[in-house]
Amino acid sequence: MIAALLLAASVPSAVDAEYAFALDAQHMGQWTAFRKWADKDAVMFDPQAVWARDYLKGRKDPPHAVRWWPAHSFVSCDGRTAVNSGPWIAADGKRHGYFTTVWQRTDSDWRWEYDGGAPQAGAAPRPPEPQVQRASCSRKAPGAPIIPPPPLTAKQALKTPVDNGEGQSADKTLGWDWKVDKQGGRKFRVYQWNGHGYAQVLYNDIPPP
Repeated sequence: MIAALLLAASVPSAVDAEYAFALDAQHMGQWTAFRKWADKDAVMFDPQAVWARDYLKGRKDPPHAVRWWPAHSFVSCDGRTAVNSGPWIAADGKRHGYFTTVWQRTDSDWRWEYDGGAPQAGAAPRPPEPQVQRASCSRKAPGAPIIPPPPLTAKQALKTPVDNGEGQSADKTLGWDWKVDKQGGRKFRVYQWNGHGYAQVLYNDIPPP
């Protein structure tokens, strides 16, 4: 048990991954860093959902990358899935906003699979350190906190004005869902197991562009 705890403590966290991702954006280029850290099935929004691999393919890095840092991290009991959120600042220092990133870890290798955010007025204060909230490991989580939407047929997927998706950690202690309306507005929710039920711990309501 002690060896397992020491090993877990030595593995980089999702907060560590977020910092490394943001640092890479400054050093190697914004979209280059996004490609480096993305999962093969990662999703972005433009404003409808797009595969990150398609959106980022061949995209030229801007001269100066956006700066961002994690302020909150909601982590599954097993520590292998997390949702980070925090502020971002454009390179010109005049535009501000917030981001949300879903991270999954295989062994010690973190990859993001959802990236979203929105502009907001004024800069958010930078906390001394990110606030990390881990899901309870007491009692077995019964399953997904939400009822997933029925899958779309290939024909529906080409015509539907609404995109949606959901996911959960392997141990079922962290779940999320998102939905984009036909105007491009998006809602994103995160649920965390607290030992007795699922509590909503994060909600993004992003207006149409």
